[in-house]
Amino acid sequence: MEPTPEPPPETPAGDLGDLRDRIDAVDDQLLALLSERASIAKAVGKAKAAAGEETFHVPEREAEVLERLSTANPGPLPAEAVRLIFREVMSACLALERPLRVAYLGPSGTFSHLAAIRQFGRATRFVACEDIPAVFQAVERKEADYGVAPVENSTAGMVTTTLDLVVDSPLTVHGEIAMDIHHQLLARSDELTDIRVVYSHPHALAQCAGWLRKRLPAARLESVSSTSRAAQLAAQEEHTAAIANELAAEIYGLTTVHRNIEDERVNQTRFFILAHHAADPTGADRTSMVFAVKNESGALVATLAALASEGINMTKIESRPSRRGTWEYHFFVDCEGHKADPPVAHALAEVERHCHFFRILGSYPRARVVA
Repeated sequence: MEPTPEPPPETPAGDLGDLRDRIDAVDDQLLALLSERASIAKAVGKAKAAAGEETFHVPEREAEVLERLSTANPGPLPAEAVRLIFREVMSACLALERPLRVAYLGPSGTFSHLAAIRQFGRATRFVACEDIPAVFQAVERKEADYGVAPVENSTAGMVTTTLDLVVDSPLTVHGEIAMDIHHQLLARSDELTDIRVVYSHPHALAQCAGWLRKRLPAARLESVSSTSRAAQLAAQEEHTAAIANELAAEIYGLTTVHRNIEDERVNQTRFFILAHHAADPTGADRTSMVFAVKNESGALVATLAALASEGINMTKIESRPSRRGTWEYHFFVDCEGHKADPPVAHALAEVERHCHFFRILGSYPRARVVA
C-alpha cells in the first residue's frame, strides 16, 4: 500500500509580498520583451515594403506560430489560453504597421463578430455589415482586407446565401473558423424572476427551447433579427432578457444571468474567411470546390471517384440549385489537402474533366475549434 502523500506546505503569510514582487519583476520583463517584439515586427514591415511585397498580413505564418507555441507550452496555462494571448500580441504588433480591416455580419456582438475577434484579435478594425452580401461587397471593393461569413451550422445546416454568393464572387476562401456556439441569458438584472420577455434570433430561441420551458415557462418569447439586436433591446427595457453571447454582454453592459443554456451541447458554426489572395500550403489544409457534372450516366460517381483514386479524403458534399438552368445543381465539396499538393492537383484536374462547370473556391488552413 502506497503511503499517503504529504499535503503541500502552506505559504507563510509573510511571503505574499515577496510573491507579488516577483510577479512585478516578471511583468517588467514581459513588457520589455513585448516592446522588443513590436520593434522587430515594425522592422519586418519595412523589409516587406523595401522588397515590394504588397501582402503585409500572412495568416499562414500566424497559424504556424500559434501551433508551435501551443504545442511547446509547458503549462500551467492551457494551450488555448496561450493561443489567445499570442493572438492578441500578434494583432497589436500588426496594427503598428496597419490595422487589419475585417468585415463581418453585424451588428456588433453577433457570433460572426465574436468569431472575427478570436481569429484576428482586438487590434483589428472591424466593419459591421447589415447582411452577408454586404460582407462580400466590402472585401470586393477593398473596403476590408478580409470578410467573415457564416457558411454552416451543425444543427441548422448550410447558410445558403454564403454558398450562392461564393460561386460567382471574385474572392477566394482564404481560411475558415470553427467555433462552438454557447448561448447566454443576459439581462439588466441577475434575478430570473424579474424576466417577463426573452428576445433572440429564432435559431437561438429554438436551440434553447427546452431550457426556457423549464426555467422561464411564463416568459414571452420574441424573435428579432439577431442575437445582438436582442441584447440591445434587453439593455433598453426593464423585465426583459436576451439570448446572446458573452461579447454582446460586454458591449451592451448586461449581466449574464445563466451561462450555456443551449439544449444541445454540440452546436458549432463554421465561417469562411474571404480575401482577394490565396493561402499558401501549411501541411494541414482543406480545399473547397464547386462543380456541376455533365448530364450523363455515372458522372457524379466518376467525379467523386477521382478524389478516392488519389487517396484524397472528402469531408463534405452539399448540393444546391445552380440558378443557371432548370433542375441543374451545383455540388459543393470539401476535401483534405491543398490544391498545390501533387495528389490533390491531379485529382482536381480529373474532377474537372467530368464537369461542365468547375471552380476551386479556395485552399486554406484547416480550422481549430474555438470554444
